[in-house]
Amino acid sequence: MSEQTTPESTEPLHHPGAESHDPAVPAAYAAFMREGWGDRALDMPRHPVADRAAERRAKLAAAFPDDRLVLPAGTYKVRANDTDYRFRPDTAHTYFSGNQTSDAVLVVEDGESVLYARPRSERDTDEFFRDRQYGELWAGRRPSAQEISDSLGIEVRHVKDLPSFDSESSMGRKTRDITTDEDLARVADELRLVKDEWEIGELQEACDITTLGFEDSVREWDRVREFGERWIEGTFFRRARAMGNDIGYDSICAGGSHATTLHWIDNTGAIEPGKLVLLDMGVEGHNLYTADVTRTLPVDGRFTPLQRELYDLVQQAQQAGIDAVRPGVPFLAAHNAAMKVLAHGLEDMQLLPVSAEEALDPESKVYARWTLHGTSHMLGMDVHDCGRSSVDIYPKGDLAEGMVLTVEPGLYFQEDDLLVPEELRGIGIRIEDDILVTADGNRNLSASLPRTSADVEEWMGSRIGG
Repeated sequence: MSEQTTPESTEPLHHPGAESHDPAVPAAYAAFMREGWGDRALDMPRHPVADRAAERRAKLAAAFPDDRLVLPAGTYKVRANDTDYRFRPDTAHTYFSGNQTSDAVLVVEDGESVLYARPRSERDTDEFFRDRQYGELWAGRRPSAQEISDSLGIEVRHVKDLPSFDSESSMGRKTRDITTDEDLARVADELRLVKDEWEIGELQEACDITTLGFEDSVREWDRVREFGERWIEGTFFRRARAMGNDIGYDSICAGGSHATTLHWIDNTGAIEPGKLVLLDMGVEGHNLYTADVTRTLPVDGRFTPLQRELYDLVQQAQQAGIDAVRPGVPFLAAHNAAMKVLAHGLEDMQLLPVSAEEALDPESKVYARWTLHGTSHMLGMDVHDCGRSSVDIYPKGDLAEGMVLTVEPGLYFQEDDLLVPEELRGIGIRIEDDILVTADGNRNLSASLPRTSADVEEWMGSRIGG
C-alpha cells in the first residue's frame, strides 16, 4: 500500500508506472491483488553466449585493469505520450553480458562482474498489477534475478542496489561509463571487429532469413504493384518478426526515383511498371546479429536494355569489390576496386569531365557525384558495426580473418541532374552482400539471393505469384 493513501481511499494509489486516466484502485482491491498467486519458473536454459561473454569481459577488463567499467543496457524511449518504442538493448551491454532486459547495468571491476538488473515485479507491490512498463500483468513476466544469473552465468543483483560510484571517486578508482567514455567505447568496439564461429553462425542465419523475406516480397508482387512500397516493407517485417527479433534497421523500399535517395525509409511511394525498385533490408536475429542486403529489381520482372546495362555495371563493380576481400588487405580495398570499375564505366558513358584515372585521384573524385557513398562498412550486432573503433584500425586498417563487412556499390542519377542524359535521370541501383573474411579469401553469407541480371530475372520469374 502506498504511503500516500489510507485504507479507506478510493483514489488511485500513487504509482509511477500508472497513468492519470487509469481506474481508481481502492485499498481493498490493492490488498486483494497481492494474495493468492502461485509461482512459475521461466524456461531459461544456459545461454550459448554465457561462456563467450565471460571471456569478452576478461579481455575488456584487461584493457582497463585499474578502472571500474559500467555498461548500461538502456531503458525505454517514448514514442508518443505513454507509448514506448520496442526496447532493444545497447549492443555493448549485450555483447559483454548476454543480457537483453531493459534497465540493467553491467559493472566490471577487479576482475569480477556483476549485472544489476530489474527482475520480475514482486507480488506484494503495486508494480505487479499496475505498472505499464514493468508490471507482470501489463508487460509480461520478467525473469527473476536467479533466472538471469543461471542463464548468463553471471552474478545478478537488483538494479536498485546499484551504487552511485560518485562517492567512491576518492578511493582512486576511475569509473568509466561506456555512454560517455570514448576510450572504453573504442576498445569495446575494437574487440567486436573479429567474429567467432558462433557469431558467424548468427550472421549466416540472419542472412538466410533475409533471403526468405525478399522471396516473400516477390511472391506477393501483385499486392506490391497494388499497394506500393508499403506492402514490401510490411511483408519483409512479417518475416523478420516471425523468424528473428526484428528488422536490423528501417527497411529501404525505394521504387523509381526514390532509389536515388540513399536512406529512403518513408516507403510511401508506388511501384510502377517499367521502373526499378531498390530494396535494402535486413533481419536482426534473436541474439541481435543483423543482415544487410540490397537488391535492385525490375518491376516488370525483366530489365530494359538500359536498366540491364547499368545494373551489370554495378554488379561488375560489386564483384570486383568482393574479389578484393581477403586477410591482410586494407579495409578500403573493396571500395577502391569497386570505384575503379564504376569510374571507368562512367567514362565510357561520357559523363565524366575528366578521364577515369583523373577522377579516381583522391584530390578529384568527381565520379562520386553518381556513387555518393563508401562501398563497405563492418557488420555484426549493429548494422554499421564497430563505428567507435580507432580510425587507424577501422577504416584505415587491414582486414583480418573473421571480420564481416558489406560490399555495396551503387549508381544514382538524380531526377534533376542536368549533367546526365534524360533517360538516366531518376534511376538508382545498389547491390549489397555480407562478406566474411576467411583464411584464404572470403565467403558471401548472402549468396543465396541472386545477383546477376540474368539470375535476378530467372528468380523473379519463378516466384512472382508463386
